[in-house]
Amino acid sequence: MPTPSAHQFTESAPFEIFMAQAAPAAGNPLFTFGFLALMILVFYFLLIRPQSKRRKEHAALVSSLSIGDEVVTMGGLLGKITKVEDDYVRLQVAKSVEFRVQKHAVNATLPKDTIKSLDQS
Repeated sequence: MPTPSAHQFTESAPFEIFMAQAAPAAGNPLFTFGFLALMILVFYFLLIRPQSKRRKEHAALVSSLSIGDEVVTMGGLLGKITKVEDDYVRLQVAKSVEFRVQKHAVNATLPKDTIKSLDQS
């Protein structure tokens, strides 16, 4: 049986040292649960809460739409509301051009006469 050379020992030595250091340490379960609770709080305050706030604001915007409001849709259409139905609104985008869009597609309301000022410029 051949004897191992010094070169073979030096190649495997870093791997053995790494494996000895990578052994899992028994952690404190309280620390683990605390870290999990912290992550849940971070997700709540950074993701869930702001999204629900935006959803409530958009629902209030959709419910307050009325005839004469100037709005922007999510697709970028600017128009004036000429008719409000249950789930749809009619937008006048030019003198004799109207579109029917879903209420939830309305992204924002504009100040009065915004469209008129854009047409003049």
